[in-house]
Amino acid sequence: MSDSSWGAPPTGQTGYWGPTEGGPVQGAAPAGPAYDAPEAQQTRPMPIVPDVPGVPAYGGDQDDDRRAARTGGPLLRDETFQVRELPAETQNPEHPEPMPDVPQTPPAPQKKSAGRDLSAAIGVGVGLGVLIVASLFIVKAVFVGVIAVAVVVGLWELTSRLQERQGIKAPLVPLAVGGAAMVVAGYVRGAEGAWVAMALTALAVLVWRMTEPPEGYLKDVTAGVFAAFYVPFLATFVALMLAADDGPWRVLIFLLLTVVSDTGAYAVGWRFGKHKLAPRISPGKTREGLVGAVLFAMVAGALCMQFLIDDGAWWQGLLLGLAVAASATLGDLGESMIKRDLGIKDMGTLLPGHGGIMDRLDSLLPTAPVVWLLMVVFVGSS
Repeated sequence: MSDSSWGAPPTGQTGYWGPTEGGPVQGAAPAGPAYDAPEAQQTRPMPIVPDVPGVPAYGGDQDDDRRAARTGGPLLRDETFQVRELPAETQNPEHPEPMPDVPQTPPAPQKKSAGRDLSAAIGVGVGLGVLIVASLFIVKAVFVGVIAVAVVVGLWELTSRLQERQGIKAPLVPLAVGGAAMVVAGYVRGAEGAWVAMALTALAVLVWRMTEPPEGYLKDVTAGVFAAFYVPFLATFVALMLAADDGPWRVLIFLLLTVVSDTGAYAVGWRFGKHKLAPRISPGKTREGLVGAVLFAMVAGALCMQFLIDDGAWWQGLLLGLAVAASATLGDLGESMIKRDLGIKDMGTLLPGHGGIMDRLDSLLPTAPVVWLLMVVFVGSS
């Protein structure tokens, strides 16, 4: 092979060498050892790699294989041609180089979220609990005032959302005055006083709306009477419980069982919930959550009736807890229906992490008459 000389590769063919008659070309590299070895017959031509504008012919260590292809002949069959990704600014759009497969890191699984600011919700809940318990056991009249304020704010939220979303103008002034009077009458005069105040409030709504044009009169007064029943009248049963000799303990049990029911539904539903309870009304509620609410409320009811109420029995607490879980769930679903009809998520924004006052009263309002009635049946009204 020393008698043969090697010339420059033909135009457009990189890495090709052939014999010439003119002798060796100045600066040409001799054939590599691949052509001197017996295994040279097992080699195959190197595929043509187009030059990429902006990239030097020899790029350092990463181009060792290319240098071998250009100066030492084609690669051996068992060698592997390594291709590295070029920077975006040097890639040739007309002749893109193959891209190596890059393993994709799977996204981290998302954790379940409660949908609210839990720290704010817990802080507000603890603050309200301290206020309620302090007023409940110090002076009963102060707690009656707390109920009246909650009723007035709840009526304001409800009537405001009705007007904003549906154009329904339920008269707020007679509702607020009549609602506060309803709570006081229930505490002072009992159930009879509450019914009389309810009737007078409904009459005041009808008369008050007559001062405006007749268009929409029927829907406005209907919404007004509904608001009077839904918020202040149901809240009056809390005042009825408070009027008993052990009234503060009855009210405390009512509040505890409702909160425990909601907590059990949330905890069990968030952890184990798979089957929707009422997907068209409240997609977040599950059957497993309802079971959790029942279990938590029944256990809490048995303990409360056994140790907090004179002449109370644990089995009465079981029934009371079951009834509270059912009424609290129905109350929550009822307000969810109202909010879905209005196209809103919360009734208000007064309580960070909770929404509005009505968003906290949704379970309490329908539960109040249930607890009052069962307490009267189990241990009497006084």
